[in-house]
Amino acid sequence: MEEGSLEMISFQIISNVGTAKSFVMEALQSAKSGNFEDAEEKLKEADHYFVEGHKVHASLIQKEASGEQVKFSLLFMHAEDQLMSTETIATLVREMIEMYKKIDGTN
Repeated sequence: MEEGSLEMISFQIISNVGTAKSFVMEALQSAKSGNFEDAEEKLKEADHYFVEGHKVHASLIQKEASGEQVKFSLLFMHAEDQLMSTETIATLVREMIEMYKKIDGTN
């Protein structure tokens, strides 16, 4: 695999999951304000970008599984870290939104 393509894949992951994380945090702020409909829309947007980032990541896993050498880089490690932290943050924010709904009496 060319170094440039690994860099491009890394940046695609970082970009997509970074956008997903932004939408997740916006969803939390909407829920905090009692706007649960907007929060759900933001979570849907977040899911879209997270899936796109995950698809790019999965393409590397498929390449390695088929025998192609995938080089390790600090940039790629950062991309994977962003992917995993966004997934964790999204899970926690979904739980927090449910708590806000209970506090608000809408759930």
